[in-house]
Amino acid sequence: MSKIPSTPATRLLRAGKIEFSEHLYRYEDKGGTKISARELGVDEHAVIKTLVMEDDLGQPMIVLMHGDLEVSTKSLSRVIGCKSVNPCKPAVADKHSGYQVGGTSPFGTRKTMPVYMEQTILELPKIYINGGSRGFLVGIDPREIQELLSPILVQVYKKTGLE
Repeated sequence: MSKIPSTPATRLLRAGKIEFSEHLYRYEDKGGTKISARELGVDEHAVIKTLVMEDDLGQPMIVLMHGDLEVSTKSLSRVIGCKSVNPCKPAVADKHSGYQVGGTSPFGTRKTMPVYMEQTILELPKIYINGGSRGFLVGIDPREIQELLSPILVQVYKKTGLE
């Protein structure tokens, strides 16, 4: 295994004196949270996806969602009052976040974007979220995300494979 990376995300967490644990795992392209949960031996529901999406006007946003659930883009667009919301193309997401897709963290992004967080994430005692590099998650109390990012809490999940 490689050494723990120093990323804009970990530097921001350290500067904010936020407690977090560091977890390396063997990254698999397109493996997603199923692989990271398996490698870390944790419930996939506690592994949080950082998704870079955009509205119909091309305005980017970050959506934080449980690994075992998907974002209902229809529900999200209704909640935020726009016509539609779609995932950004990987190159566009990379440009907005400053991270490579598969290693996107909500912390220390290149561009400041609104953050929408599935409200049930706050019910978990600890979550695992990308630390800014592929194959690297940080374990953190989800309430720290509220302090650091002031996310807008939403209820826009759908079970995987359903709309």
